[in-house]
Amino acid sequence: MIRHVAVIDIGKTNAKVALVDLATVQEVALRRTANAVCTDGPYPHHDVERLWAFILESLAALHRQQRIDAISITTHGATGVLVDAEGQLALPVIDYEFAGIDDLAQDYDAVRPPFPETGTPRLPAGLNIGAQLFFQQTRFPAEFAKADAILMYAQYWALRLTGIAANEVTSLGCHTDLWNPWKADYSSLVDRMDWRRSMAPVRLARDRLGPILPAIAQRTGLDLQTPVFCGLHDSNASLLPHLLADRPPFSVVSTGTWVVSMAVGGRKVELDPARDTLVNVNALGDPVPSARFMGGREFSLLTGGQPQEWSEEDASAVLARKTLLLPSAQQGSGPFPHRSAQWVNAESLSPGQRFAAISFYLALMTSTCLELIGGDGPTTVEGPFAQNRLFIRMLAAATGRPVIASETSTGTSIGAALLASNDTPARSRGERTEPLAERAWSDYARAWRQAVRA
Repeated sequence: MIRHVAVIDIGKTNAKVALVDLATVQEVALRRTANAVCTDGPYPHHDVERLWAFILESLAALHRQQRIDAISITTHGATGVLVDAEGQLALPVIDYEFAGIDDLAQDYDAVRPPFPETGTPRLPAGLNIGAQLFFQQTRFPAEFAKADAILMYAQYWALRLTGIAANEVTSLGCHTDLWNPWKADYSSLVDRMDWRRSMAPVRLARDRLGPILPAIAQRTGLDLQTPVFCGLHDSNASLLPHLLADRPPFSVVSTGTWVVSMAVGGRKVELDPARDTLVNVNALGDPVPSARFMGGREFSLLTGGQPQEWSEEDASAVLARKTLLLPSAQQGSGPFPHRSAQWVNAESLSPGQRFAAISFYLALMTSTCLELIGGDGPTTVEGPFAQNRLFIRMLAAATGRPVIASETSTGTSIGAALLASNDTPARSRGERTEPLAERAWSDYARAWRQAVRA
């Protein structure tokens, strides 16, 4: 029987290994490290060996606390990995924020599929994995030719744990240009570039790829038969518990470096690729209208990454004065990708008032994303922003719908752990906030939208 699942959770900013108790559907232990990008080598890349050492040390330490029955994996998207026949890297794992990929943008645009085929908008740098692969093949043809398999990032870690190469649809369908969600098959780009023969076999997120390798068992103390599940993209990990338990329509907002909004059973709308809307593919293989912006990165930039104190008086002052932060603090993505941030009525702000205005801005950006994808029904917020009461209250006011602040600290870890469970989780747990009766909140949201339109 599988009860305790170790979840390897690689985010863009932090990497974590969480131990999830499936009996209570809660994290019972967590280890975390910063995820820094290396700037040496042919281009900026992920330090996979440092992450690998952290993963193994964390598995060993958590197993000493509580027996680990299984391992699951979730990672950020927009990351492909090239491995040779021995499973070694053919090229470093490129950082999707590397701007040099855009040097070949015109050539790549000539071969990439249109939005209606893939549901993938054209994004800057390496946010489309197809652009990464095109760059690597063009600039490093000899090394690229040594690649025996092209893997998505979560499945790269599964390969290192089990020796089995696989791919999976939530990562393939995450604004990559590589997947046709309507046909559930690779896109025309994959065949045009002759990449299909190198793409690892597609497996379900909940497939057991195999037990851990003997060397992993020896290093960590885990049982040699410990199963490893295929894994999935992090935003889709946040969505999975709700797909299994909640009744549509509903929306899920996964927060981290990226704030990703996903609508299930919502209003029918036409997605606008110029505003960073896209079609994700969920763990059940179904298309999901989605939108995103780099909200966690914006929060860190705007606050300096420091904890913030605020009071109800601070919030009331910002609402009354209509102190507005207009988009965007981070350009190049999101619903307003080409706008620069602008403050309105922001003279002599106290630190608490500034924090309130920032929280409101992030909520209103999220509300915009939900509107663009036809979000309907209650909205569940997963991840760090679920702890920000100002964000939650403004999101409820701006959408006019209830918002549930998830109780779990990392919704991605819970979702990934559920891949190892045969039970249906309980309905969404967390504090439910209804749209506030005080008009000041909805008036503020209306003023922000008017200022953005102007």
